[in-house]
Amino acid sequence: MNIITDFHTHTFPDSVAPRAIANLSKMGNIRPYSDGTLAGLKASMAKNGITYSVILPVATAEHQVASINRTAASFSGKDGIIYAGAIHPDCENVDEVLDSIKEAGLFGIKLHPDYQNTRFDDIRYIKIMEKAAQRGLITVTHAGVDVAYTNDVHCTPDMVLRVLDELKGLIDDKLVLAHLGGYALQDEVLDKLVGKPVYMDTAAVLGMNPEKNTKIIRCHGADKILFATDSPWADQGEFVRIIQGFGLDDESLELILHKNACRLLGGRTGA
Repeated sequence: MNIITDFHTHTFPDSVAPRAIANLSKMGNIRPYSDGTLAGLKASMAKNGITYSVILPVATAEHQVASINRTAASFSGKDGIIYAGAIHPDCENVDEVLDSIKEAGLFGIKLHPDYQNTRFDDIRYIKIMEKAAQRGLITVTHAGVDVAYTNDVHCTPDMVLRVLDELKGLIDDKLVLAHLGGYALQDEVLDKLVGKPVYMDTAAVLGMNPEKNTKIIRCHGADKILFATDSPWADQGEFVRIIQGFGLDDESLELILHKNACRLLGGRTGA
């Protein structure tokens, strides 16, 4: 298995990375496994045999969107790095932002309901996802509990079901739910989301309750699971070893570790 794509990573500009990593580590009581810079991610990839990493930038305010997307466009496609675009629910120029993301060759957008203080089934998000799908763009969203905001979950399985119903097939297979459909909500994911026309990535969760994680993967289908770590908040090499130990057959592993990502990314990761 020569190609491995990590579908869910984060980096910060060199000038703010130390402060951002320190603040997020304290807020979520989590340990970083790299320094949070692009160079740190590339070093992790080289050390752990990761061929491609997908960076998912989060705009926590509308005014950040343009600069984040300029950075994404300038680095995406180089040295195994692939960027999504950023958007914020307060954007008044949604069509313009999405057109620029499409024109820049970025594959989709990242939403973070907790950091953007917006329910996943908010009408603003629904309109953004609708317009993104019409342009062939993928939406990736944080799903479930966020370790820094444990008292209020902004993306639950029920919210996902409402969005799927509202958009009635338009975003089928164009929506990626991070953290296997819902961080810390495995039972609800098994009950409500398994088998739905969504992708799920494995970011941050592979070391948590592996029996239920394996059940979600097997029941949902290996063709709808994306290997992901949430680097710098997980060790890329350790996550590869964990999923290789789940007892999946070689074909399923190949789908999860690369082929599904290749399909979603429109060939940006090669064959």
